[in-house]
Amino acid sequence: MFVAPAFAQEQAPGTHNEPLTNTPPAMEGTTVHEAGTEHSAGFPPFDSTFYPSQILWLAIIFGLFYLFLNKVVLPRLGHILEVRRDRIAQDLDTAARMKEEADAAVAAYEQDLADARAKANVIGQEARDRAKAEAEASRRATEAGLDTRLAEAEARIASIKNAAMSEVGAIAEETAAAIVEALGGRADGAAIASAVAAERS
Repeated sequence: MFVAPAFAQEQAPGTHNEPLTNTPPAMEGTTVHEAGTEHSAGFPPFDSTFYPSQILWLAIIFGLFYLFLNKVVLPRLGHILEVRRDRIAQDLDTAARMKEEADAAVAAYEQDLADARAKANVIGQEARDRAKAEAEASRRATEAGLDTRLAEAEARIASIKNAAMSEVGAIAEETAAAIVEALGGRADGAAIASAVAAERS
């Protein structure tokens, strides 16, 4: 350690090995006394001598915090809540309008469906009536054609029958004449014809 020559000369011979300090003895005693006083006072926030200043700062900080909340935070929160309330009201109005439109569309659909069913029933009834009328007309035309054909067939049968009957009469007269001649008699054509005519009638 470096020591100034003047300070080394002023030291007594018996104090040559004592440690050198720059603090005077009076200051050292004062420092020790102050340290003991601070140690005996305890933790400053729990010291009653600091309560007034702590209450004052608490009031100041609380007041500033209240002003901050009242001027900055609460208006922003109120604005956010108002915007959200307006948005919710707008969404509710939109939902109500869409519900009304959906109800109107459903009512229109049901009305159109009822009209379509009624129209389909009318068209089906008209189609059934028209088919029935066409079938009746076809039946009547067919029956008329059948009646005409039946009348023609009956007339043709009658003519064939008359022709056959006339031929039967001639055949009967010839047969009768041949029988009379075979029996050895003389055949009288007029008598045979009258006899055949009487049998046919």
